[in-house]
Amino acid sequence: MKKLKVAWNDVYRHPLPDNHRFPMLKYELLPEQLTYEGTLDNSNFFSPSPVAEELILKVHDAQYWNNLKTLNLSRKEIRTTGFPHSKELIEREITIMGGTVECAYHAKENGISMNIAGGTHHAFTDRGEGFCLLNDQALAAVDLLDRKAANRILIVDLDVHQGNGTAEIFQSNDAVFTFSMHGANNYPLRKESSDLDIPLADGIKDEAYLELLVTHLERIAQEFQPDFIFYQCGADILETDKLGRLGVSVAGCKKRDEIVLKKALELEAPLVCSMGGGYSEDIKVIVEAHANTFRLAQDLFF
Repeated sequence: MKKLKVAWNDVYRHPLPDNHRFPMLKYELLPEQLTYEGTLDNSNFFSPSPVAEELILKVHDAQYWNNLKTLNLSRKEIRTTGFPHSKELIEREITIMGGTVECAYHAKENGISMNIAGGTHHAFTDRGEGFCLLNDQALAAVDLLDRKAANRILIVDLDVHQGNGTAEIFQSNDAVFTFSMHGANNYPLRKESSDLDIPLADGIKDEAYLELLVTHLERIAQEFQPDFIFYQCGADILETDKLGRLGVSVAGCKKRDEIVLKKALELEAPLVCSMGGGYSEDIKVIVEAHANTFRLAQDLFF
């Protein structure tokens, strides 16, 4: 019987001091909420293995990876990533990477799979930025292509911040289409060029946001015809987000997810979701927005 498979591992619990921990607390609370309400049970979760170094080196620069794993990045490089580094942090990162890679093959079998964490779209070939050290969706996409398990991969990035690392990694790869809808005036200050970038004005509301998404997603689907989709579904588009600057409601965020998930179903393209960002003052709002994505997956696919 087909089942929604969700990547989760105790390593996802963030090994950081309390003053760095709040944005990461959702990774602990989300699986608890989903199981408490009955959306998921223990049979839905799988514990991923760390991603293979061989695959990391197909996406990321060897010198960068060596410095990262041996904790030899410069102070400036560490500061750019946004948090202090440790062996535990690197172990967490490579396990999350493995989660998205394994999700891809669960999605091939079941139509959809989801990672409680991931969406590390600010990781470039040769550096990390913005709480991202390695790029999980890029690693999984390259693995699928190498194994000939997909031919045309669409990465839908609806985090409030542009998927700059993902755009850089795939800038010369015609087998991967990168689509980013993001705050025009938000981080990163210097944007990369995705295959399609839709910059959004501060304060944009549900109706305008969703109309843009439907229009562009439909055009991409018709012209590119993807046979696999990765979805970075950040909850930082919410009007309550401390870093987002947009005006989307929780209901609008849920509708956004429904549009993407239904498009994947229509295309019969397996879909992998990684959660991405979310920085609302009230942690309950973040968890609710992310939980909606899992509820929709259960309702639409199973």
